[in-house]
Amino acid sequence: MSSLKEKYIEEIRPALMERFSYKNIMQVPRLEKVVVNMGIGEGKDNPKLLEAAVRELSLITGQKPVVTKAKKSVASFKLREGMSIGCKVTLRGEAMYDFVNKLINVALPRVRDFRGVSPKSFDGRGNYSLGLKEQIIFPEINYDQVEKVQGMDITIVTTARTDEEAKELLRELGMPFKVA
Repeated sequence: MSSLKEKYIEEIRPALMERFSYKNIMQVPRLEKVVVNMGIGEGKDNPKLLEAAVRELSLITGQKPVVTKAKKSVASFKLREGMSIGCKVTLRGEAMYDFVNKLINVALPRVRDFRGVSPKSFDGRGNYSLGLKEQIIFPEINYDQVEKVQGMDITIVTTARTDEEAKELLRELGMPFKVA
């Protein structure tokens, strides 16, 4: 079992149960899934960049990404319906806990001038999204083999009903929020 999942079961779940005075253990918020998305703008012109992004995302997450395609044609972007424009991975279970652990304890501290993640990035239903500017903060990525420094979006989906519950869950897991 992942060390983060153990911590959740043994320490975080009882603490949240007490703090929000839940009557049933199933009411306690938990992580449901994590979606990691890389949009490659130049992917339509340069398929080599898309292949590199897929390779790097699979190294980071430990799971093969799905190539995403354009849903509509947009003339101003010279984009046709069905063109490959990015890749994404949905993580659940052990892989999800391992990725969140790596994100919080290894990757985020490696961000330049890092002061914490924004506490305002919740969607109102207990889900949290953050954007990273470079994939090179992950230890699996070899900087010399990177073709283009690429950003990514990470969405953490929880079973929490409110943002306050989700924020407390993530804070207990170790997410470094900025102090306002």
